[in-house]
Amino acid sequence: MPADASRSPRRPYVVAHTAISLEGATTGFPPNVGRFYELAATWNEDITLAGADTILAQEQTLAAASRPGPAADGPLLAVVDGKGRIRQWQALRDVGHWSNVIALYAQSTPPRPPSSTVPELVSGTERVDLAEAISELGRREGAEVVRVDSGGSLTGALLEAGLLDEVSLLIHPCLAGSRVRHPWYGSAPYLADALELVESQSFDDGLVWLRYRTAGQPAADHPKSP
Repeated sequence: MPADASRSPRRPYVVAHTAISLEGATTGFPPNVGRFYELAATWNEDITLAGADTILAQEQTLAAASRPGPAADGPLLAVVDGKGRIRQWQALRDVGHWSNVIALYAQSTPPRPPSSTVPELVSGTERVDLAEAISELGRREGAEVVRVDSGGSLTGALLEAGLLDEVSLLIHPCLAGSRVRHPWYGSAPYLADALELVESQSFDDGLVWLRYRTAGQPAADHPKSP
């Protein structure tokens, strides 16, 4: 891990929790959504971090979803949207999962509509600077734990940058097939000895839950550990 990748006292604890098939794909199979989010509650996150592609894949559903309003006790949703593609910000705010939303933009992000009211955090020039953005979220929002709920591109970028403290994989007993090439780690380089298994659990339906700590991150680093 690079010398500048260690977690500073101001950076929140970052965990990527992902549902995968046996070969490590994130698509091409029906995930057990109930179990996934039941286990996601383990970290009691302050911020849910998602990539634009993950949100865009849900925009049609979001547009038609009921909107009970923000969840007062829910986490903040932060979306990495360097190209300014997200439009359903109000629906995300009101769908009942999160307390509020924030857009993570870069300096090169296209100008937002004058009517836009979504809070912004701008970091990086051509692309969102993930390290700076996460650290600033910790300072600005008082966040201690960030849970990544996204596809392989964002998870891989965080892993490659040394910004993940923990990797959680909910493995489903199925094969997505050779047609699907969306590994949970994106295009990040293969890190042969960078992960340490800290917990495993199996379920009657064949699901297996694995939790790994990245190199140099002791278990006590989790600020909400009992």
